[in-house]
Order: sequence, then C-alpha cells, then structure tokens
Amino acid sequence: MWHDRRVLDLFGIEHPILVSPMGGAMDWEMTVAVAEGGGLGSLPCIMFKPDRIREEVGKIRARTDKPFNLGFFAYKPEPPDNAREASWRDRLKPYYDEFGLDPNSFAPPPARAPFNEEFCALIEELKPAVVSFHFGLPDTPLLTRVKAAGCIVISSATTADEARWLDARGVDAIIAQGAEAGGHRGVFLSEDISTQAGTLALVPQVVDAVKVPVIAAGGIADGRGIAAAFALGAAGVQIGTAYLHSPESKISTPHRQALAEAKDNSTVLTNIMSGRPARGIVNRLIREQGPVAEVPPFPNAANALAPLRAAAEKAGSGEFSALWSGQAAALGRAVPAAELTRQLAADALARLKTLSA
Repeated sequence: MWHDRRVLDLFGIEHPILVSPMGGAMDWEMTVAVAEGGGLGSLPCIMFKPDRIREEVGKIRARTDKPFNLGFFAYKPEPPDNAREASWRDRLKPYYDEFGLDPNSFAPPPARAPFNEEFCALIEELKPAVVSFHFGLPDTPLLTRVKAAGCIVISSATTADEARWLDARGVDAIIAQGAEAGGHRGVFLSEDISTQAGTLALVPQVVDAVKVPVIAAGGIADGRGIAAAFALGAAGVQIGTAYLHSPESKISTPHRQALAEAKDNSTVLTNIMSGRPARGIVNRLIREQGPVAEVPPFPNAANALAPLRAAAEKAGSGEFSALWSGQAAALGRAVPAAELTRQLAADALARLKTLSA
C-alpha cells in the first residue's frame, strides 16, 4: 500500500513510522507500543547505564518480537569549563535563593554519555535490529563493530552536507531533521543553527544528495505531515512530540500540561537547558536567561539547573524544566502509542491515495 517500501523493507516493519528516541521521556513501554502498532519502536539509551539498557531490552523482547532501535549520542565531550560553570551558577543564584536552595549544591541530572566502548560491547551482546546516532557517528572502529554485529545504522542530519558525510560513512538511512523538530538539534559539522532549513526545504535536498533512504523529521504530527514527507521524496518519518501526548510517555505533569496548551509559536531554540541548541516550550528560565547564553558545554549546563528543576516540579511547575517540543505540538492527541501509530499510517495512506488519484 505504501508506494515507497525502502524503509519498510530495511527495518522489517509494517508502517514507515519511527518514534524518536527521546531521553528522559520514554522507556520500554513506548518502544513496545509503537512496535506493536506497526512502526519502529525506539529506546533512548543516553540516560541509561548498560545494566539498565539490558533490563529495558529484556522487557521489550518479553513483550514483542518486532524489531526496535537503540538510540545513542555520538558527540565528543568538551573539557569542563570552570569559569563558565561559576558564571552560570552566579546567574542562577537568585533562583536558588527564591527556593531556599544552597547555590553551591551539586545534584547532577542523569548523564548523557556518548557512545563508547562499553556501549559498543553491549550492542554486540544484545544485537538490536537498529542502532541510531545523534550528533554524527562514533569513531570508525566502534561503528565498524556495530555494523559487524548485524545492526542497521541510522543517524540524523540537519543539513545536506551532514547527510553527505553520513552517506559516505555507510549509514543505512538518514534522518533529515528539519528546524521544526523538538529536542536537541543533531548538528555535528557546524555550530551555526541560524541558517538551518525547515523540513519542507531540507528533505528534498537531502533526498537529492544521498543514495540511502531518507526519513523526514520535524513538525510531523499527523497524516498530512507524513503524506507531505513522502511527496518530498522521504521513504519514512520520525515522530517525537506527537508521541509525548500518549499515556506511555514518561514526561512530568507540567511538561504534559505545557504540550496540551502549546501553540505554533510556543517553542524556541535554546542552549541554556543543556549547553547544546534544542527546541522546547518557552518557560520562565528561557524568558529571563535565554534563549541563548554563555553556559557550560554540553551536557554540563544542566548540572546547576537540576536542583531548581526538582524544586519547581515538586511544586507543580515546569518553569525550570526542559520542556522539549516541536512546533507541531498543538496537533498532538492523547492517544495510546500503538493506536496513534496505526491512525497516523491510515490517515497518511488515505491522503496519499487522494493525491495520486
């Protein structure tokens, strides 16, 4: 029924829909639900230690025999910047005082560890069908081992140049991440995000630039968006924010409420939550300190925010939380993830049939 079956055949799935691996927002339940709905379920591994990943994969495999993806970050850590850390904490001191917190307290959030030898050995042990990377690819020896384990490898590109770079290094499919997408930008060849293209402009240019299937991401939340992506030459879509509305997502109550109230102009690209540019819903911290500021390098900017986030969320507020969201949040519905996957596919197919009539 899908006129382009490259992604379906590559992953062995029914619908060309991938759920984005969203760290801190989902676990095995979302992975299983999307897989059972016919899409490619994903498990974000960036905040999990190997033992937790092994446990999560065990739960997935106990509930579905469908293929799934394990998602990792592939960035190169920067050395700590004590001067930036001290300056950032000084800027945050009034908020610490407001909550009655010690500004010198240190309560780091879960680590966002890059893909390394330990994770690679785990991939060789678990052998998931798909492994995805954000911020480029790991070093060649590690990437070679992942592919030797029989895993399909995909990664995100935010420009056609990044897509060509990935294609030249042997990835099996490329996620073209338009500027509308929520969460961290997958940039790795340039730090300039001011010139990056939206999904409508990016996808066809990536399609023309590479040989492998292209998966569109960014601002896609319903069948219209999927049909548009296919019209642009994509062979699949990756969807994140729309799935955050589902009961399987593990986002906080303030985050869920912010998504329910979001409009087309509710989000902004900001670096103050983590140290890297990411799209999220504007809150008090972003209004008063950002959206872009001199903060510690990724992921250390989040360290000083952790106590503030915890205190605010305890009081029912998301004003100091990373409320990651794409620009199409208002199109989302609170539907179980498996049902949502099937609905998205059915709506897209109906629209594609109309377009081809």
